[in-house]
Amino acid sequence: MEHLGRWDADVVVVGSGFGGAVSALRLTEAGHSVLVLEKGRRLSDADLLAARRDPRAYLWAPRAGMRGFFWQRIFRHMAIIGGSGVGGGSIVWAGVLLEPGDEFYDATPLTALGIDWKSELAPHLARAARMLGRVTNPHHGEMDDHLHAAAKAVGAEATFGPVPSAIFFGRPGVTEPDPFFGGEGPDRTGCRLCGECLLGCPYGAKNQLTLNYFFLAEKRGAQVRPETEVVSVRPVDGGYELATHHPWERGRESTVRARRVVLAAGVLGTVELLHRCRETGALPRVSDQLGQHVRTNSEALTAVLQPRGDDLSRGPTISSDFHPDERTHTTQNRYMGGWHMRAQLGPMVDDDDPGRRARRVVLSILGSPLRQLRLMTAHRFLNRLTVLTTMQRLDSEFALDHRRSPLRPWRRVLRSRLTGGVRPPSNLPVANEVTRAFAEASGGRPLNLLGESVGGLSVTAHVLGGAVMGATAADGVVDANHEVHGHPGLYVADASVIPANLGVNPSLTITALAERFASRFPAADGPVLSETP
Repeated sequence: MEHLGRWDADVVVVGSGFGGAVSALRLTEAGHSVLVLEKGRRLSDADLLAARRDPRAYLWAPRAGMRGFFWQRIFRHMAIIGGSGVGGGSIVWAGVLLEPGDEFYDATPLTALGIDWKSELAPHLARAARMLGRVTNPHHGEMDDHLHAAAKAVGAEATFGPVPSAIFFGRPGVTEPDPFFGGEGPDRTGCRLCGECLLGCPYGAKNQLTLNYFFLAEKRGAQVRPETEVVSVRPVDGGYELATHHPWERGRESTVRARRVVLAAGVLGTVELLHRCRETGALPRVSDQLGQHVRTNSEALTAVLQPRGDDLSRGPTISSDFHPDERTHTTQNRYMGGWHMRAQLGPMVDDDDPGRRARRVVLSILGSPLRQLRLMTAHRFLNRLTVLTTMQRLDSEFALDHRRSPLRPWRRVLRSRLTGGVRPPSNLPVANEVTRAFAEASGGRPLNLLGESVGGLSVTAHVLGGAVMGATAADGVVDANHEVHGHPGLYVADASVIPANLGVNPSLTITALAERFASRFPAADGPVLSETP
């Protein structure tokens, strides 16, 4: 890109998920030169199709030779799944666009900032919904019938309905000119209802970030540099210098300088980078609140396996939802491509004591090993499987510290730690109740995730917090404008700033917060920081 004096860009954005995509487009539109650094690959439709057949093209573990996009990180108290690549989490996203409830806006960490967040976010939620192409899902299939029956069984039928989706349904398999941006966007193809949204959509139907925010950002001049992992950020000459390397090819290190930096690498990426930079002295004034108040959206994953011969796979991954009670939200999931689920499911067992529950599950499996084997080797397993995601607005949290690895003590890594707050759940009774109701209605078998029932983990794709907003450095890592306390010109614009459970799928809220952040960003012709104290 054009060298801007001593700067490579006005703004460098680290990461290309929802926060990074919004930042790239809006800051480019505002006249900034923007460079996006993404550690994952730029994935073609052919790459996404290959991931359906080859685990090496699906999984992200670059040093092990797997350069796909799906990853799972397991900590002592939780397991987190996500995606790496240009487009970040939108690659493995089901495309659900739900707005938070009033309990989120009333959360103490938000009200303490003195902002009417419901009014403040409303126009940004609307803009994010337009950009992501929100529509009401028109498909209703057999899986939705079973979820409807489960809602009725638990007395919540009135809350059942189709989800708002970021999918171009159009005419199945038919390609049409851009339907969203007045012809400025790419051609799109109507949804085939294949149920493979979580594998990335190679068919042009799901509204992944590469088809909206990034497509328009690059058209306007933003540059995206994939396969570039940021390992350090330090103040220099009134701006920042970022050290980078290639995720799997040694010897490909470089530096980039920018007036301002936006961290949008997702909770794990942003929190780990800030921890490392504070420890090395590169960013010494980062708040002691870093890594605190990490949340899993108080989430539990359960499943139902239908009898042999059933096929519930037709439809988008998530098509309907309901609220079992006023604080709980449940969606169904078609998990086509989730071959790894065969080894991750086991008998459903209720018990709030993690150790006792684990023993009961293990004894159940040992007592009926053939039943577990039949589950793991079931014919057309994914076509018969429904995964249920149950989330709650009840607050729970833990911390992510940067400590020595128990396996490689010469390295420091993120490690989870319980705090004085309520621990994120590994057993959610309401989730099991809903799952049993679904199984009874459908004739299937209710199942728990073994990571939760045996491992005592809170498993989530919706991790939040770790660099939360606060009025001062004593309260949070960033202020209400997302600027890092103590380091002017350094910002965070991803889910790590969110200081409370949402209780629903968070993608729309993350996008809206990023829209608000970008609308308040310093003007392109504003002064370069003369000094970074």
